[in-house]
Amino acid sequence: MTKKRVVITGMGVVSPVGSGVEKFWQALLEGKSGVGPITTFDVTHYPTRFAAEVKDYNAEEHFNPKDARNKAKFVQYAIVATREALKNANLDIRTGMDPDRAAVLIGSGIGSIHSCEVEYGKYLEKGPDRISPHFIPRVILNEAAGQVSMDIGATGFATCVTTACATGTNAVGDAMRFLQYGDADVIVAGGTESATTILGLGGFCALKALSERNDDPQKASRPFDKDRDGFVMGEGCGVLVMETLEHAQKRGAKILAECVGYGRTSDAYHITAPHPEGTGAVKAMKNAIQDAGLTINDISYINAHGTSTQMNDKVESLAIKKLFGEQAYKIPVSSTKSMTGHLLGAAGGIELIICIMAIRDGIVPPTINYTTPDPECDLDYVPNVARKAEVKVAMSNSLGFGGHNATVVVKRYE
Repeated sequence: MTKKRVVITGMGVVSPVGSGVEKFWQALLEGKSGVGPITTFDVTHYPTRFAAEVKDYNAEEHFNPKDARNKAKFVQYAIVATREALKNANLDIRTGMDPDRAAVLIGSGIGSIHSCEVEYGKYLEKGPDRISPHFIPRVILNEAAGQVSMDIGATGFATCVTTACATGTNAVGDAMRFLQYGDADVIVAGGTESATTILGLGGFCALKALSERNDDPQKASRPFDKDRDGFVMGEGCGVLVMETLEHAQKRGAKILAECVGYGRTSDAYHITAPHPEGTGAVKAMKNAIQDAGLTINDISYINAHGTSTQMNDKVESLAIKKLFGEQAYKIPVSSTKSMTGHLLGAAGGIELIICIMAIRDGIVPPTINYTTPDPECDLDYVPNVARKAEVKVAMSNSLGFGGHNATVVVKRYE
């Protein structure tokens, strides 16, 4: 069987630096940070008191009051981003195609931890009979994909993937596979997250994973910088409309990029730390490039996982050098988490969108807050200022807790 070619025809974003693809992209090119003091709950007693929250979002602009109350925020983000992506793709699933050939694959790393907190509080105060009947639909991870399928009328399969911080990249890569082998004609794919809550923040603080730069939050996320001290929690959603080339051409769609390579591996090493030699990350990147039928010399840009933790940034840099050799020093590598924070399960979705925009506009977004070079992180991280560059082929890396490594390669459509 000959694998079908897969293209991307639409994109949607909800993010801490701006919602809507164009607004989001412009903010990144300007080096704007979406990080600031947490506004949704009291953080007085937390060692970290800031995050990258979505600031320009009002649920009642997108949903009726009942749905705005009853849908978890990670589900709302997925629906809103999907609506933008389908509008961007000029596609109505209900009227523009066979809805049985349309599928949804949207994952989340954590789901609605906020709903757990609220309903447990009700239980403690008033007993089990006061737990909301909406609790389970709010909290379970598949509800993003399920409710998106209801919203858009996609009656093919609706499923999800949960691989911590690799979720969004695995979702897109898995969607590419399903399309290649004819399981659908169109798949809406990506990741969504809203986990900046009392337990979400508290849990990551307990892991000592977060930056504690409370005196200057906008400079807290500083991937690959020697003075990095942890990641910054973010929230949002990135969704892509993916189609077989045949289907996109038949309906006259504008093609934004071609999705050509996917690699995923497991470190099988540690519950939170990456393998110190970067072996799993190397194999994921290598497999994605081979899957694309390309070589290391074809890669024009790498959107790094780049979380701003000591271990992750060192290991990812090492992995890139191991795979690319001297070529590693010729490739721009940026971490846009310096601006968006770490969107956890949603990171891979918006970061692949960034790769596509870099291909479209010939501009590589910067790694901001890069001031003090680290001898162990010595690649070209596009420090602080966006750079014009011809990007024909871009790679997006995601490395998740549990040892999940995922890489997707996209290229200019020809």
